[in-house]
Amino acid sequence: MKKATGIVLSLVLSASVLAACGKKTEDSQAAAEDNKLVLGVTGGPHEEIAKKAAEVAKKDGLDVEIKAFSDYVLPNTSLVEGDLDANSFQTLTFLANFNKEKNENLVSVGTTILTPMGLYSKKVKKLEDLKAGSTIAIPNDAANGDRALQVLASKKVISLKDTGDKLATLKDIAENKNNFKFVELEASQLPRQLDEVDAAMINTNFVLEAGIDPKTALLRENTDSPHINAIVVEESHKNDADVKKFVKAYHSETVKKFIEDEFDGAVIPVFDK
Repeated sequence: MKKATGIVLSLVLSASVLAACGKKTEDSQAAAEDNKLVLGVTGGPHEEIAKKAAEVAKKDGLDVEIKAFSDYVLPNTSLVEGDLDANSFQTLTFLANFNKEKNENLVSVGTTILTPMGLYSKKVKKLEDLKAGSTIAIPNDAANGDRALQVLASKKVISLKDTGDKLATLKDIAENKNNFKFVELEASQLPRQLDEVDAAMINTNFVLEAGIDPKTALLRENTDSPHINAIVVEESHKNDADVKKFVKAYHSETVKKFIEDEFDGAVIPVFDK
């Protein structure tokens, strides 16, 4: 009798466990497709464009909650920790470097825009007016630091050693004929530091956020730059219905026209890259 009771109890427990597992799976799927998406962005163009994309997504039944950050660290850490469903702020180069450094597996689900990096100054109006020994600030994160150096090299301001597939650093400067001094500062702070340095390589989103006209740049990154931005998610969520709805909304003609009209060439849609 005890044996029979034990068998019945085991069956009941097994059924309960299976039911719980089944419910957990259903809950996870429901959470992934609940017609709501929490999106992390940085202030400026990424936030403005995301708001327009959210308007388009709303017509498709998707509610997008936008959380704005002031740096390039928290949007990814918040995504990893599950506080965000997706983010839209970083280049593919920055993403690859983050995954490598943090041993994470975030993935792009769609390209968005190119925001050409530029060299800005409050002290001179033209690149040739920068005196020998002038101080130039660049972003202190690896991906954007490499980007700044590559842009400067492409404009013949400096030359770089061949670093292969590694990101360039200040140690990789091969020629600096004007003996420019380089300092590394947090990317979002660069517009505020223009009074302290002679010039700075600044990402366009922070330029616009600071109210600086991108057309005043002493030089700008070429439009064929590989540093394009993307919508990013955890790999396990790349096929979620809500994620696909948002990408579709972002890639709409409505959003493309908004970018072209609103930013007058300072921000370039690159949906097909």
